[in-house]
Amino acid sequence: MELQERIDNVVSLTPAAAGKIRELMAQETDVSVLRVAIEGGGCSGFQYGLGFDHGAQEGDLEFEQEGVKVVVDPFSAPYLKGATVDYLETIQESGFKIDNPNAVSSCGCGHSFQVDESTDPGATVGGCGSGCSA
Repeated sequence: MELQERIDNVVSLTPAAAGKIRELMAQETDVSVLRVAIEGGGCSGFQYGLGFDHGAQEGDLEFEQEGVKVVVDPFSAPYLKGATVDYLETIQESGFKIDNPNAVSSCGCGHSFQVDESTDPGATVGGCGSGCSA
């Protein structure tokens, strides 16, 4: 698989998400990229991390989506492959939402997820415990 194809298939931003990210970035100083990552923890095994950063670090995948420079670390990339970041403002929910085809289950809070054990043999099954607030 070519590097560009691998980068293009990692994460995509909807126009709504990109617009909100550009708006938030304009309020910050000394940031130039959106970092999308996964971290161990949460009530289902992994949780998403979205934040602004000064730039890419060695080994990061770098790409631009909808006018936003995005970086993903090499550990997170396989777990985020094909994921879409959206921004919702409805009567029921407001905020960023990640639709991840690699998640086999997620917590009620929507910020924590679990992957297929064949993808991550170290993943543990978890319920929605104190880490969630719906």
